[in-house]
Amino acid sequence: MNTEENPQGDNPQQGPDAPEPQEPVARQAATGRQRLIAGLWPPRVTRAQLIVALLLFVLGLGLAIQVRSTSDDSALRGARQEDLVRILDELDGRTQRLEDEKQQLDDQRTELETSSDQAEEARKQTLEKERQLGVLAGTVAAQGPGIKLTISDPTSAVEADMLLDAIQELRAAGAEAIEINDVRVVANTYFSDGDGGIRVDKQKIGAPYRFEVIGKPQDLEPALNIPGGVVQTLEKEQATVTVTRAEKVVVDALRPAKRPDYARSSSQ
Repeated sequence: MNTEENPQGDNPQQGPDAPEPQEPVARQAATGRQRLIAGLWPPRVTRAQLIVALLLFVLGLGLAIQVRSTSDDSALRGARQEDLVRILDELDGRTQRLEDEKQQLDDQRTELETSSDQAEEARKQTLEKERQLGVLAGTVAAQGPGIKLTISDPTSAVEADMLLDAIQELRAAGAEAIEINDVRVVANTYFSDGDGGIRVDKQKIGAPYRFEVIGKPQDLEPALNIPGGVVQTLEKEQATVTVTRAEKVVVDALRPAKRPDYARSSSQ
């Protein structure tokens, strides 16, 4: 029996209808990885995805800033319970002073409305108001209870802004009249560092710095001694701070009454 040789090999099933030979497994795996990479890169990002990513970035940034700010050391965080109670008492004192001032103004209005001699009552109140404004403007002397603050500066580390912080703290605590080294402190007083010392309204002063302050001693002294406040800041600069309560403090340094160059009363 004659058998024709197969010119394409020994596989008798190859022919027009025979299935194609399968690719090697390694080649199929490589093709799968290529398809996966082609599907992931370059990334196809839609506009909605960009907006969501931006919002998430902003939210994360805000949370990071908040966590950082809340983790910062605070002067009050390490304060003792007694110090926190004193700070709360000081805030209550400020609120009470504002309430008392409001009540005083209401009483004055009532007196003006009910007085039989309104002209005389108005004159008395005007004189009293003039005296109060004179104390605030530094044109008249004043006396009353308060504190005496002395700052010694052996290392010459105290600067003008530290004294200004003390003034602002005293004013916030209800100081009504302040004098430092025979210089009256008023609303427009300024402090500056100069050659060889600190200047207050162009007047040179030197250590020790002596404050005469009229006000309620129970409010003024704690305001200076709060944690992280004036006293602790000055002591960090090797300064020595002494605060003494006094039943009578005299503030007699005066400032000349100055008429404004441009401002005029708008009342008719």
